[in-house]
Amino acid sequence: MWINGVATKTLLAGDRAVQFGDGCFTTARVIDGNIQFLPQHISRLQRAASVLMIDNADWQALEAEMILAAAEREEGVVKVILTRGQGGRGYSAAGCTLPTRIVTVSDYPAHYHQWRKQGVTLGSSPVALSKNPLLAGIKHLNRLEQVMIRMHLDQTDANEALVVDTSGCLVECCAANLFWRKGTRVYTPDLSQSGVDGIMRQHLIRELDASTEWTVDIVSEAPGTLADADEVLICNALMPLLPVTQVDKRHYSSRHLYDFLRHSC
Repeated sequence: MWINGVATKTLLAGDRAVQFGDGCFTTARVIDGNIQFLPQHISRLQRAASVLMIDNADWQALEAEMILAAAEREEGVVKVILTRGQGGRGYSAAGCTLPTRIVTVSDYPAHYHQWRKQGVTLGSSPVALSKNPLLAGIKHLNRLEQVMIRMHLDQTDANEALVVDTSGCLVECCAANLFWRKGTRVYTPDLSQSGVDGIMRQHLIRELDASTEWTVDIVSEAPGTLADADEVLICNALMPLLPVTQVDKRHYSSRHLYDFLRHSC
């Protein structure tokens, strides 16, 4: 682990990440020492920092630290956290002028390889995501909803959770974005009110838009829309794309869309 370029595991208790969850993060896959979608991960952090009004981040140093962390990994995961740093009184950010960079590297989750072969199951989560258009789409450090979703998921046999917002519309999974197919039309939830607009989700939408075979729609739909879906997929930057074999008690066997998209991941 590196904090502001120094190898250490010690973060000062006064950092606003500890005090308020005041920051953002991204998690990137490493293959043969290279970070996949590195420019997109940097852009994601920059967008989140802009929304959160975190200024003066040293983006050049951060990118160099990410590259260094990944350099000797055949396969792995680099996680980056950017916090507002220290300063301010109470919620006020006055005096916070030096953001904190935290870079960690870890092993790649081995179960993703198996899941790509056998597919995954989803179970409906009892935890609904709140709506907040200001923070929707970005990966900020306030993850208590996801923690609770995971707590409930760990009590089931499902591999991932199917999550709705407080209006009952599909949003995402605990740690993945969602797509489903009906014929040649592909659908993914609208994330303008809640959820995370993942890098792999953005990439797959671009791939679908560029194809002549598929039409992609961003929609607000209840989970019932999956009842007549031909295929369901989930994705994130690490997976990066997984076929879904079951949602609650409904089963899916088609991998037509998965086979089209997996080569671009």
